[in-house]
Amino acid sequence: PVEVGLVQTLNRPGGNVTGLSNFMNLLTAKRLEVLSETVPNANALALLVNPNNPNADPDTKNLQAAAQALGRRIEVLRAASEDELETAFAAMTQQRLGALFVNIDSFFAAHADQIVALAARHRVPVSYPLRHFVTAGGLMSYDANFAEAFRRAATYAGRILKGEKPADLPVMQPTRFQLAINLRTAKALGLTIPDKFLALADEVIE
Repeated sequence: PVEVGLVQTLNRPGGNVTGLSNFMNLLTAKRLEVLSETVPNANALALLVNPNNPNADPDTKNLQAAAQALGRRIEVLRAASEDELETAFAAMTQQRLGALFVNIDSFFAAHADQIVALAARHRVPVSYPLRHFVTAGGLMSYDANFAEAFRRAATYAGRILKGEKPADLPVMQPTRFQLAINLRTAKALGLTIPDKFLALADEVIE
């Protein structure tokens, strides 16, 4: 929220905005770790972003920095329509990129079934930003526990209704995260999930 100008600082938002940040940038390193160790030979990775999302550029920079530290290269693919999703996956295959990160975005979330189907068709290992991609057949996800986060956010609504100013309420950060892995998809892709990640996973679909 600071990077895109919604608030001045996390502790003192200022203005008329506060609430809950999903802090997906803080999850980038963990998502990269899990995917990289699952697909160790993938030195060139793709990141799928929606160019209309204001978080696309800062999220891209975060992933590129994390990938560079691991000696990996990131190619950015952009899509904001169903046809562009098809084009992005075709481009990934043509460029022989070894794995894919899907950035968090409402358009992608609404088209989870199409994205998961494209990943299966092109045989692409994908790290998703939300659990429901995995229950739809995606390989893996690492995200905030939104049920817990939304319960906390509800307390802010009550405080604001009682007269507190949003400018004085710190932006809340998630405190619990969840790793989901689909072993059926891993098997279909010929991948072995490292035991340490299976032990850490909150949900394993077999």
